[in-house]
Amino acid sequence: MGLAAGKTVGGAVQRNRAKRILRAAMAPLLAKLKPNHDILLMARPAIREAKSTELQPILQSLLQKAGLFS
Repeated sequence: MGLAAGKTVGGAVQRNRAKRILRAAMAPLLAKLKPNHDILLMARPAIREAKSTELQPILQSLLQKAGLFS
């Protein structure tokens, strides 16, 4: 799993926080993923106001639609 946050998210502190939020939201879902897939998550500016608990169901839904759960 790769995480990326461009300068549109904000300065270095905001980009690092965005990546931490994404990492925390994905952590419980990693065990359910099928092996041998690469995932890249791109942070968007709206993530600055989000919490990992809000993102987790959204990520779960997206991963299910992509067929990445075992």
